[in-house]
Amino acid sequence: MNRKKSGLTLVELLITIAIIAMLVGLLLPALSAVRKAAKEVKQQAQITTIELAISAFKNDYGDYPPSDQFSHDVTPPVANDYCGAQKLSEALLGRDLLGFHPKSTWSATDPTFYPFGPKPANLNERKGPYLELATANAFRLGEPEGLFANPTPLNPDTFVICDVFGRKSMSVGGKPVKMGTPILYYRANTSSKTIIPSEAPSPDQRIYNVLDNYALIALGHLTLRRPDGTPMPHPLKEPPDPRPSPWDSEPLYENFYRYIRDTKLLSVGKQWPYRPDSYILISAGADGLYGTPDDIRNFGY
Repeated sequence: MNRKKSGLTLVELLITIAIIAMLVGLLLPALSAVRKAAKEVKQQAQITTIELAISAFKNDYGDYPPSDQFSHDVTPPVANDYCGAQKLSEALLGRDLLGFHPKSTWSATDPTFYPFGPKPANLNERKGPYLELATANAFRLGEPEGLFANPTPLNPDTFVICDVFGRKSMSVGGKPVKMGTPILYYRANTSSKTIIPSEAPSPDQRIYNVLDNYALIALGHLTLRRPDGTPMPHPLKEPPDPRPSPWDSEPLYENFYRYIRDTKLLSVGKQWPYRPDSYILISAGADGLYGTPDDIRNFGY
């Protein structure tokens, strides 16, 4: 009596495995695209939340937070140690994440604040935080438990608000976390009427100052790229240019002002930035590189 064989032959098993592998290969890119799109939506939501918080700050204090790169409690002001991203965090969360103090001199060394010292006695004078700490995604710049081992020239005891694209794994409070890339913040100089270097040789004479966050961008993996993907030179690391307008010859600066200009006005021959009367916010996106197409911004849509 002949018995019918059951099960798969080796050839049939290999064919089944190959089909499954092909299906997985087709599904993985789709899942990756869905995951990326979900992150981008979440990041746009964070940008919107930050905008609402900035509006609340302006309602309380009459103006947007500054974004210049200086500490102002010393004479002359110290360059590059306290930039736009740090000042955004102070305004919305407080220097020590306990709320903004109205007597702030916008300085990284203001003795009023104790980020990692005793709890200050002036909490009744604070306003905010304007963002919920649980969702603010704020991280200290320096060690311990910070974004950088050595954030020089920036003050390591300050915080920045990071995006949702976790690119660096760290242990914070004994728990593993994914740190994103800092949100860049630039406040518009509303007294200026140009973004063109030849018309305003000094960056602080333009509507947006390219230097407001460059000390931060210069750190580690925070690299601005040209459209072709090659890194741009950082002016603070280059020899001084003796010409009257050194910014004009730097591709870094030229690309920044091209990056922020309102493309709708180019057809009428006018170079003008987005949001010239307020501020701009920039997340580096999934690749962690500012100036690339996957950036999430509050302008240019």
